[in-house]
Amino acid sequence: MKDISGLFGSMVFNDTVMRARLPKDIYKAMKKAISQGTHLEYDVANAVANAMKEWAIEKGVTHFTHWFQPMTGTTAEKHDSFISPSSGGQIIMEFSGKELVHGESDASSFPSGGLRATFEARGYTIWDTTSFAFIKDNTLCIPTAFCSYSGEALDKKTPLLRSMEVINKQAMRILRLFGNTTAQRVITTVGPEQEYFLVDKEMFLKRPDLIYTGRTLFGARPPKGQELEDHYFGCIKPRVAAFMKELDEELWKLGVHAKTKHNEVAPAQHELAPFFTTANIAVDHNQITMELMKTLANKHGMACLLHEKPFAGVNGSGKHNNWSLSTDTGVNLLEPGETPYQNAQFLLFLVAVIKAVDEYQDLLRVSAASAGNDHRLGANEAPPAIVSMFLGDELQEILEAIESNANYKGKKRSPMEIGVTVLPDFPKDTTDRNRTSPFAFTGNKFEFRMLGSMFSVAGPNIVLNTIVGEILSEFADMLQESKDFTGDLARLVKKTYSEHKRIIFNGNNYSQEWVAQAQTRGLSNLRTTVDAFPAFVNRKNITLFTKHHVFTEQEIYSRYEILIESYCKTLHIEALTMIDIVKGKIIPAVVGYQSELACLFRTKKACGQFDTSLEAHLMSGISKLAACMLRKLTALEQAASECADKHEILAHASFYRDTVCPAMSELRLIVDELETLTAKKYWPLPAYADLLFSVI
Repeated sequence: MKDISGLFGSMVFNDTVMRARLPKDIYKAMKKAISQGTHLEYDVANAVANAMKEWAIEKGVTHFTHWFQPMTGTTAEKHDSFISPSSGGQIIMEFSGKELVHGESDASSFPSGGLRATFEARGYTIWDTTSFAFIKDNTLCIPTAFCSYSGEALDKKTPLLRSMEVINKQAMRILRLFGNTTAQRVITTVGPEQEYFLVDKEMFLKRPDLIYTGRTLFGARPPKGQELEDHYFGCIKPRVAAFMKELDEELWKLGVHAKTKHNEVAPAQHELAPFFTTANIAVDHNQITMELMKTLANKHGMACLLHEKPFAGVNGSGKHNNWSLSTDTGVNLLEPGETPYQNAQFLLFLVAVIKAVDEYQDLLRVSAASAGNDHRLGANEAPPAIVSMFLGDELQEILEAIESNANYKGKKRSPMEIGVTVLPDFPKDTTDRNRTSPFAFTGNKFEFRMLGSMFSVAGPNIVLNTIVGEILSEFADMLQESKDFTGDLARLVKKTYSEHKRIIFNGNNYSQEWVAQAQTRGLSNLRTTVDAFPAFVNRKNITLFTKHHVFTEQEIYSRYEILIESYCKTLHIEALTMIDIVKGKIIPAVVGYQSELACLFRTKKACGQFDTSLEAHLMSGISKLAACMLRKLTALEQAASECADKHEILAHASFYRDTVCPAMSELRLIVDELETLTAKKYWPLPAYADLLFSVI
């Protein structure tokens, strides 16, 4: 049996390794840089770089890379060797502090939303010292931020780190008002649950749609899907179990706290959930997890699908972003305490989140918006596009009692006084979890469930950190001059809840009744990604981000452009892939089957067999569908060609949503019907049944 404790973090230059390998003064300086976010002095950086190089070389490493997260949603890396020339035609292995802390990368070919022109190529990577370096594929990976020559953020990590400073600063102001002098930082903690599909690699390679787009653009529904709900938490199949075992071990080596694994609802669907960790590290770990899932699936003869909706008719895949706040002394600020005074602090942070979600529901919605996620949100498997919060009955009853100055009697507790200046003592919420809520409180954290499985979790956490930080800033401004802190605090909790409780809904978010009720409450319903896009450049939201220096206005507009461009490119690739499959595979298959039927029909007639009703019926049905398919194909080709005429970016995206997507859906409907009539030996694509049930 493997020593898991020895395996865990064995490929990470973590605190244990640094303590063992660095001189005491260097280690102390490094710890200070990590805890306080300060820069490394030249001599410290050199000492750390040398120790890191020696550690990596001992593990067989010859190259290093600054590992960063550009606006593509994936990661990027450029590998450099430790080799430097020496006299006599020899080499030495070198790695300097400058190379560790700072790198240069070509910034011209990454999405920049106009921040950089093609000829403006220089970009810089800067080590994120709070995220440990690690070894992946025999390469030393140094997690970094990525910015342009002129200082604009070109990545997802830089604004994330900025947002973490925002909430740290404002939460610390609140803690100091409560008399807390021991905590020095407030840390955003995140635990992203990752859903995914595993299909047989041989089947995958026969599906151009899966290869190019990550989802099936065609596919008739199989006789069995997820109706019996027998896959959920079911026995894990041997091939999948072997994959999961190796995935766990490889993640543990990289310091990723992979904890829970199980079968999800849809056939061939699974989930991995980690422990919580600091937000920027959680983002790094989730990117590593997605990359390893794909790599190891291939090794095990499978393909890992991370698209939000790879198959029609069964559940798609989400990524549940569990978000909380903790002090550096280990106190969870979203966990009810043991005394009324501790609960006063909890309630203040709670209503801050309530107000933030209500006032910035549009930003949360756009943080979960993508072409892929449009197929999933609201499809009776994921939250709707309406942002709301679940608190649970007991916690909401406590807040209602505070609002009405009433006494609250807990389910298994004696009555407690709740007056203007008295806040209650109450237990953790005892209500069942609501799996339909977009933003659910689950005892000591909030679970943001709208994200798609392919998402980087950086974006949603940038939004969460910033909006909650803004509300905490408002609260601190109100309370710092208070002459009656307890009374003003109680009144603030009461007022905030009263003004923003419309965002709270504990019922079934999938129901049509909720859609109507949400409208009467004045909640936004940004049903598609295109509907959500403008929220990002709403003046209120620009003011929010620029006030707290999370984004400059130029960075906001660049990301707006990148989001829309990605949406349009995704759909354009899907449209062209559909056209290519129909022309190159479906039409020849249908014609081939028609020819066989026609030949059989003529043969039977020539042999005096008069009952050709089956052949005639099939030929008639296929002929009509084939003619319809040709018309729909022509319509899609026309729509795809017209996209180039749309110059304004939002109009471009709207055209894809309103014209190209319906044309794709209409073509798919016909092709899927043809699949049910065409002999399997002719049909060129593996069927849904083959894809969903072939891994055993």
